[in-house]
Amino acid sequence: MSINQNNPVNISSSEAKAVPQVKSGGAARRSHFILKGEYMRLFIMAMLVIPSTALAGWSLYEIFLPNGLTNLEIAQLGLGLTLFAWLCMAFWTGIIGFFLQLFNIDPLSLRKKQAQPSADMPLTQKHAIVMPVYNEDTRRIMVGFEACIRELMESKNSAQFDFYMLSDTRDMEKADAELRAFTRLKKRLGAFSNQVFYRRREQNLHRKVGNLKEFCERWGANYESMIVLDADSVMTGERMQDLARRIEQNPDTALVQTIPMPVRQNTFFGRFVQFAAHLYSPMLATGLSFWQTDSANYWGHNAIIRIAPFMQHCGLPTLEGRAPFGGEILSHDFVEAALLRRAGWQAYLLTDTTGSYEEVPSNIVDYAIRDRRWVQGNIQHLGLLNVKGLKMANRLHFLFGAFAYISSLILFCMLALGTADALIRATSVPEFFVSEYQLFPSWQVARQDMMMVTMWGTAALLFLPKVLGIALALIKRRSEFGGAWSLIKGAVVELAIAVLIAPLMMFYHSYFVISVFVGHSVKWEAQEREGRKVPWSVAIKHTQIMSCLAVAWGVTTFYFTPSLFMWLLPVLVGMVLAAPVIRLTSSDKLGVIMRKWGVFVIDQEVYECKALKRLRVAMHYFAITEHKAEVPTLPDNVWQSMPVQALSEKPLPMRYRLPNSAH
Repeated sequence: MSINQNNPVNISSSEAKAVPQVKSGGAARRSHFILKGEYMRLFIMAMLVIPSTALAGWSLYEIFLPNGLTNLEIAQLGLGLTLFAWLCMAFWTGIIGFFLQLFNIDPLSLRKKQAQPSADMPLTQKHAIVMPVYNEDTRRIMVGFEACIRELMESKNSAQFDFYMLSDTRDMEKADAELRAFTRLKKRLGAFSNQVFYRRREQNLHRKVGNLKEFCERWGANYESMIVLDADSVMTGERMQDLARRIEQNPDTALVQTIPMPVRQNTFFGRFVQFAAHLYSPMLATGLSFWQTDSANYWGHNAIIRIAPFMQHCGLPTLEGRAPFGGEILSHDFVEAALLRRAGWQAYLLTDTTGSYEEVPSNIVDYAIRDRRWVQGNIQHLGLLNVKGLKMANRLHFLFGAFAYISSLILFCMLALGTADALIRATSVPEFFVSEYQLFPSWQVARQDMMMVTMWGTAALLFLPKVLGIALALIKRRSEFGGAWSLIKGAVVELAIAVLIAPLMMFYHSYFVISVFVGHSVKWEAQEREGRKVPWSVAIKHTQIMSCLAVAWGVTTFYFTPSLFMWLLPVLVGMVLAAPVIRLTSSDKLGVIMRKWGVFVIDQEVYECKALKRLRVAMHYFAITEHKAEVPTLPDNVWQSMPVQALSEKPLPMRYRLPNSAH
């Protein structure tokens, strides 16, 4: 097999100055990703975030100071500073993304347009499309897998791709269904079936990490890269070929991550999440790409990875100690991206959202169950912040990934401490003469002006990026949402539901974070992907503690300090109504009604791409053959071991080919 990995691409001399280059075999290796000012991006973010956080902290200090700082207020001030730092980082990421999108400026090159591979340029290297699955619905994975295959079967580059379904399924009934469905798929594909493979592991050691590791060790040397799909992923042929071209034409790039856009949702909650992602993701991803530059994160799927550096640098060790920081690395994707970048390889995020799709949990219960797994994995990353040689952007990915959930606990603690402080003041007799020889009384001072400024400032941090995202969509993409009026209706409902659901997620995330720190682990099982209406019994079971707490909280504050009760009302309403909200938003009928009313419309419902149309039609006609399954054939092993990384040592130097691989 011939792999041409040293094919320099001609670019202008002015562009070459901005391109990182690595010498290999005496030849300069150039990239088509043009990057300008990467060393200043994090400094710019720091100059925006630090003063904003300091200003927010000062406003809290001014509110607490007049009556003397109590221990409870000092604790609130410390927690508030931490929370405002997180909010300011997210805020400025959104603001930068808004202006870059508004003026059509590429976040990497800071020019009008980033250089893109020509769609007419043929691929010269072999690439694998891999879909790891685990106890999934057979119909969904087979239909999605076939949709991706047929997208590339019809392309001029079809000979450059092989497809692998990598099964870790333990349920024997599902495993048998997978094999029979794959047998039928092979017959439908005809001659192209020689490029499609199914492998089921008898032992699923190390979950998805072990699944992909075995693939790389057995067959990785046959391929330049692999496009990793999730069980619910769908990608268009154009997008998969574009990713392969980017890998071929950017020899120092090891990872290109797309933005997987949610699709195929019918429940109200699923459509709410789907709409929000389509509305805000382009802007937020552009801001994220601005400061992370060539140290993009990996989200575990809908991305292309160069296999040689992945094998060389991404063998994950078992961490010393007990959970949550010890044991197997759970959220492996963040760590793999960081290890690639640590070794000098580039990783990029594509902010173009076309052609890359996934599905999301259809109700709040399943959504929270998925988050529970992510909480444990992301908090574990805090123990990896001191890994030797990590880039600052990757350390920030670790920190912010964990803080996305820890921030809920911080907010909950601030509300609890504020309530305790208010109750103590309400039930205590104020001391107007704190000194024995004091001539005039010390009156309690309430800084109402600073309270209002802080409230509106916090609201701006939370909601201004959303408002700008809506404005940006109205200016540039309103046709994708069914027109301006449909977009406005959906955005208004989305804002209202986001406010209503936020207290539920705050409570769940707080509970999850606490459970992780006390040592409770969670099984990483297959997630529920298809829509289902949550029964009342399940909704009540998952909300009864939350709702009872909210009722007690509300009654107490209303009795002793009515002014605080009014401030807490938006939080308390969401917690008290949690069960009805979960039940109602899991409804398919309500989701369909919203669609008919033009609420939560997305681009793929207005202009459905061929890949999703294939999937939709095939879901209606899919059937598993009753004939006996055939033993699937597999390529010959080209075994290359994947070394385990020593995180306390420097990484191995960059290497462009696997040892002993054909070239």
